[in-house]
Amino acid sequence: MGKLETSINLIRKALMFNPDFAEGHNNLGVLLRIAGKLDDAANHFRQAVILSPNYVDAHNDLLCTEQYRKNVTPEGLKELHIEWDKQHCAQFRSEWLGHKNSRDSDRPLRVGLVSPYLRGHPVGYFVVDFLKYRPVGEIEVICYSGCKCDDMTEHLMSLSDEWVDTRGISDEALTRRIRSDRIDILVDLAGHDPENRLLVFARKPAPIQIEWVAYMGTTGLSAMDYLMADRWHVPEGDEHYYTEKIFRLPDGYHSYAPPKYAPEVGPLPYQNNQFITFGSFNNPVKCNDDVINAWAKILRMVPSSRILLKYGDMDARSTQDRVYGCLGKCGIDGSRIVLEGASPHLELLARYNDVDIALDTFPYVGGLTTCEAIWMGVPVITFPGKTFAGRHSFSHLSNVGVPELVAKDLDDYIEKTIELANDIPRLTGLRLGLRDRMLKSAFCNGEKFAADFSSGLRQIWQEWCSED
Repeated sequence: MGKLETSINLIRKALMFNPDFAEGHNNLGVLLRIAGKLDDAANHFRQAVILSPNYVDAHNDLLCTEQYRKNVTPEGLKELHIEWDKQHCAQFRSEWLGHKNSRDSDRPLRVGLVSPYLRGHPVGYFVVDFLKYRPVGEIEVICYSGCKCDDMTEHLMSLSDEWVDTRGISDEALTRRIRSDRIDILVDLAGHDPENRLLVFARKPAPIQIEWVAYMGTTGLSAMDYLMADRWHVPEGDEHYYTEKIFRLPDGYHSYAPPKYAPEVGPLPYQNNQFITFGSFNNPVKCNDDVINAWAKILRMVPSSRILLKYGDMDARSTQDRVYGCLGKCGIDGSRIVLEGASPHLELLARYNDVDIALDTFPYVGGLTTCEAIWMGVPVITFPGKTFAGRHSFSHLSNVGVPELVAKDLDDYIEKTIELANDIPRLTGLRLGLRDRMLKSAFCNGEKFAADFSSGLRQIWQEWCSED
């Protein structure tokens, strides 16, 4: 119903009557995360797991929340994910049956994609090129989908060799189905996000299992063999932060297929407004106090500038109070702040025609959000962290050919933004050229990406075939 504050108050009241209500702690954690209160959210997720050690969803929610928290480290994330594996997956190790897949390194491969997000979701936008351009006759794809059908689902379905609706199918039954389908390589497209099927992967129904595109780094699963990445997400020397083997694709770890209905790039808004409009269409959960304080410094240094923040939960009263309050304490008048909630995708993309410069969040940066901003001609200023979730924009901007928009630290992030805001000719040039640069880059070359990804799968398969 969109009544976030009412929901929080009601669940707090329920927990006063029953402090040992594990589901209540988990639900409260979810709501507090939406409200941007990450420390409180994490505490309630931990309490839910303490009260109910086998409460997998609560433990997943905890791991997802940790990705957003300030001072998050790849070392800490790895330890937390290994704990999840020990807690929930050790019992399934006995089900790692021998796989009878033919070890013919050159035969056609049967690849399974498992996800609840094969729809109008970042996962859908990122996997479509692989399905569309994969080598016919060499890779057969069976999709195991856990979502309702939308236009993107129908498109992905038409590109797949087989489609299995997994809604209502137990983990045990899905494991048996995957085994009977003789899958050679099983790819997870969910990680610890909601509605995942990691407990299927924990049973090892396929000889090779890969994590790709949906989650923000290591799964911690001893049953997961590989993590698909690139040199920006996992630089050389960082492999030890992951329980999986790292396979680096030559360009980005996914491609981007922009929607055909995306509007044309409009003129630089500054030309009409005579002031700079900064924008961020990221999830407000990513907008912690450090992020907002940095934005306040930028707004103070760029006179008359405005900031537009847009996302589905940005119109919640608690979110608006937090943003207005934090910026207000930094001396930013409310008249310079515009907060907007959800809108249809076409309208969201069109709203970028009112933004001069996009400001990335941290330590959890934009993913699809960054792709869409660039496609709409809006430069994105980012600075990468050390975690996988902190390096998406670094990868995307590097692949598009504008690495100069990547800052080396927070001070540089602020300085780069102010310099760009004061350089209207450069800003105009970026506005006019970003879409074309993106279109001509490897990032939007679906055929090349599909060839590289397919080649990677073949290489991984050949290594398995050569094992004793």
